[in-house]
Amino acid sequence: MDLLFLGTSSGTPTRARNVSALALLEATGKGWHLIDCGEGCQHQLLHTPLSLHDLRAIFITHVHGDHCYGLPGLLASAGMTRRHEPLDIIAPQGIEAWLRATFAMSHSWLGYELRFHAVETFDQWRNPHLRVEATALSHRVPCYGYTFTEARPDPSLNIQRLERDGIPRGPLWGQLARGFDVELGGRTLRSEDYLTFGRAPRRIVIGGDNDRPDLLAQACQGAQVLVHEATYTEAVVNATGNHFGHSTAAQVAAFAQQAGVPNLLLTHFSPRYQPGPQRGHSIDDVHREASEKYSGHLYLAEDFSRFHLNKNGVLVPVASTSNRSGSSHGAQEN
Repeated sequence: MDLLFLGTSSGTPTRARNVSALALLEATGKGWHLIDCGEGCQHQLLHTPLSLHDLRAIFITHVHGDHCYGLPGLLASAGMTRRHEPLDIIAPQGIEAWLRATFAMSHSWLGYELRFHAVETFDQWRNPHLRVEATALSHRVPCYGYTFTEARPDPSLNIQRLERDGIPRGPLWGQLARGFDVELGGRTLRSEDYLTFGRAPRRIVIGGDNDRPDLLAQACQGAQVLVHEATYTEAVVNATGNHFGHSTAAQVAAFAQQAGVPNLLLTHFSPRYQPGPQRGHSIDDVHREASEKYSGHLYLAEDFSRFHLNKNGVLVPVASTSNRSGSSHGAQEN
């Protein structure tokens, strides 16, 4: 499983950072999933190997523009490049009405089906490779985090149970082994009920905008990676007297330390934090504040930063193929 950051700025883009978007690549190396889609996301994709034809689902954390204004253009471009496969969109329910109105007004025809799932009534989204659950967060508008759990970690068929349940050998066994549910005699056979797994699943928690990291405590149980916004430092919040529904680097780091999450990826930085020790606020301030509270593997994401989570739950930075990328800021490994 890989994470590829397409935008790491909050509110507005900067010359070095676009607004929020993050790609999660399946371990198969084929499909990928998009978490948030700020303005300009489709342009960022042009600097990556990702194709809109391989996009499996889009997950939107909330309705603020820096997290969703890129959706109409991206979806229209997918249609213009002749995508035909249906696309699932898991998002606050207002997103569907907004998109349908936009496409109707602009006389856009996509050529593929959009399947909307309102996160307010969302239970679980799953495919043969991933299981995704949502957690309500605390922000100025309703906002959600998503937990991505590997569905089939080193699977093997449970032969004893298959034979006990009278499931005949042949194609049905093959479909169950590949993660597909099947029908037999009027009943649904769930693939996961007939598989055994050789290791713990990989799990990544991706938070939206949120001023209470502790709301992700349950989601982080068994997780190897937490991706969370760190919009401000404590110094800025203390000076302004307002956190505007966001977390500070210290807040997130202290939570991750308490939750025992071994890898922390910070993103969604206020544009005021610039690279280098120039006058004003530096991104180094964010790293310094977080590192004082957290002793695990700490990274500050940049646009086009890519990370690989291996089968042992170890997160490894990967050299990006984009000629616009920078290295991950301030990796700390204790």
